[in-house]
This record gives sequence, structure tokens and C-alpha cells, in this order.
Amino acid sequence: MDIVLLESLGVSDAVIEGHAQKLAAMGHSLAVCERSADPTVQTRQIGHAEAVILANMPLAAEAVAAAPNLRFIDVAFTGVDHIPLDVCRERSIAVSNASGYATQAVAELTIGFMIDLLRSVDAAQVRCREGATKAGLPANLLAGKTVGIVGAGVIGKRVAQLAKAFGCRTLAHNRRPVSDPAIDESVSLDELLRRSDIVTLHCPLTADTKGLIGAEQLALMKPTALLINTARGPVVDADALAEALREGRIAGAACDVFDQEPPLPADCPLLHCPNILVTPHIGFYTAESMEERAEIVFDNLYAWLGGHQQNAVL
Repeated sequence: MDIVLLESLGVSDAVIEGHAQKLAAMGHSLAVCERSADPTVQTRQIGHAEAVILANMPLAAEAVAAAPNLRFIDVAFTGVDHIPLDVCRERSIAVSNASGYATQAVAELTIGFMIDLLRSVDAAQVRCREGATKAGLPANLLAGKTVGIVGAGVIGKRVAQLAKAFGCRTLAHNRRPVSDPAIDESVSLDELLRRSDIVTLHCPLTADTKGLIGAEQLALMKPTALLINTARGPVVDADALAEALREGRIAGAACDVFDQEPPLPADCPLLHCPNILVTPHIGFYTAESMEERAEIVFDNLYAWLGGHQQNAVL
């Protein structure tokens, strides 16, 4: 069976070569390709492969539709909004993800964002480099704050656990009922926005969550509140958030995700407003997470080759 890896998994060549040798011993071949978003290139790279592996690179619908033998897409990522699932359904192509590999990484970054914003770390380090002092910069503890978690899945619950360790009260809004010792209350989205000192987003991008946080929702938040998005960019209306920050209607924000994958265009509104931390989608990216991700992805592949799909999306 031909298997194609369409982009780097962020691990050493030795790890990939080890799996290539294991697959060869099983009678399969693993081809490693350079990442390309060009549908024509993707079509050529997939060729007659029966399985492909990729991370967060958008996979062109036409490339999937043109792959005559493709039966399995192994996604080295939690979200699958970059995969043409409609085409996969039509073609009966199985799709698995790497759910869980970045839970700790994203949760830790989220807590880091909270502390950085509350302690004005970004502004303080600029002042320090300029020979100035902290005079006038706001500084607050995380302890005692109410943290509202939108999307209380595995990552959201881990954020709740870490927030509780810092002495926070936790609220959650989730599409399904949540019962977890780290979550103090499950509430409606509007109530969460009104009551929270920090709102952190951990929901998937779906038709229901696209634009979930817009001007109307931002207007419900306290003027002292913070918004953190480590979920998916389109969950937040970027123009509405930029306007709320410029007008001081919320105190600050941190965004690790945007309407498109970085690099971002120079006119991205979130790059030009005050009191925001921006990072180029680093939430999942740690050495430990990359190793765990590769392990999950190849476990998915071996399971599928053995007739059992795990971490199934489709």
C-alpha cells in the first residue's frame, strides 16, 4: 500500500525513517513530500496513494476528489476544518485526527496569556528595554478572577484545572452538559460573558461557532475583562474585537489563531490595535507535543491498516 506524508510533522528524520522501515516490513511504502498548498501539486503528490498524512495544511477538495485510491486521511491535528469532509463523505474516505496531543501545551499557553495580560508583561518589557519603569502600568493577580471557558472539552477542562490551581472561579459554556470538579458552574454564553473577568475560547470551528464572539457578545463583557482565543480564528469576529480594543470596551486580548494561518497580511486588524498579544499559532507547538502527535498519528495509521479505525472523525 502507498502512503504519503504531505508535510513535516515537526519531529526528527530518524522518527519518520523508523516508521518508514516498519511500514516497509509490513509491505507498505511511505513517501515524504514537501508541503505545498497548490492543489495541482497536492494531486500529483497523492497520486495513487491509499492513505495520506498531514498536519494543518489545507487539503484541496480537488486533490482528494482526484485521488482514485484514497481511503484514509490521517490528520496530525485536532481540528479538521482544513479537510474537505464533504468530499470525504461522498468518497467514503475515513478521517482520523490526533485529538489530545496538544492539550497541555494549549492549556499552559492560555494560562500564560492570562498572566501576561494581567501583569502587563508585554508593555513592561518594552519599557524596560527603553530605560523606563513600570509606573502607571496595570497589574493584577490571576487568583480570585472568574474564568469563563467557552468549549469545555478536553482542553477547556484542563484550562479549568490549571485556573483552579491559581485560585480562580470557573464558569463553562458547552454544547453538551458538563460535569467536572474543576468547573464551578455551567452557564449560558451570555451569562458567562457578563460575569467573567477572563473569557477563554476552546471550541471547535463549526457552522454554529463561526463568528460566535462578535460585537454583540463583546458588548456583554466587563470593560475590565480579557478575551483569549487559542481555538480557531473565525470563532471571533476580528473586526469587532479590534474595534472593542481600540475603543477600550474590553481591557485586553490574546490571539494565537486568526482568520488565516500565519504569516498574516499587514492589514490584519488585530495587528494594529492596543492591548493585544498576538502569536503565530504556537499553542500546540512544543517539542513534547510534536513527539506525542507523531506517535498518535502513526498509531492511527497502524490501527487502520489492521482494520480498526481509531480517533475517527469520519
